[in-house]
Amino acid sequence: MFYGAVVWDPWLIVVQIVCLQCLYYLTLGLFLAILVGTRVSRMSLVYFFDFATVTVSTVTGWCVIASFVLSALASAGYLVLLIERSKKCLDFSVTLYISHLFICIGYGGWPSSITWWVVNGTGIGVMALLGEYLCMRRELQEIKIPTTRYRSNV
Repeated sequence: MFYGAVVWDPWLIVVQIVCLQCLYYLTLGLFLAILVGTRVSRMSLVYFFDFATVTVSTVTGWCVIASFVLSALASAGYLVLLIERSKKCLDFSVTLYISHLFICIGYGGWPSSITWWVVNGTGIGVMALLGEYLCMRRELQEIKIPTTRYRSNV
């Protein structure tokens, strides 16, 4: 965790993006299984990528919304573990959600639900702001230096 000379490593950035995206979808799947899986007879990718499932008109829709918000909260913690820099949190959060937007467009078309946009916009905000806060707290921690002194026999 030394932040000296900044080296631009595109492969590291790509790996961080892929890991963050995978952890986001694993967490989203876990929350969807817990909150939505108990309410529906069969889980499918519709709950991940179809904008029509993100609705406030049904209890299942509220469970989907809760799953997305909880995944954003968990992903803020992943930012601390994977990215470690507060100034990069916004970039990685927006990248994750833009990738999610493209996957949703490929799966079910352009999201025309205002609820979908509000939920995902809130997810970006929660993930970026909480991730920055947690990363800043970690960056500002004291560096522990061993107190043992070594004697030289010169």
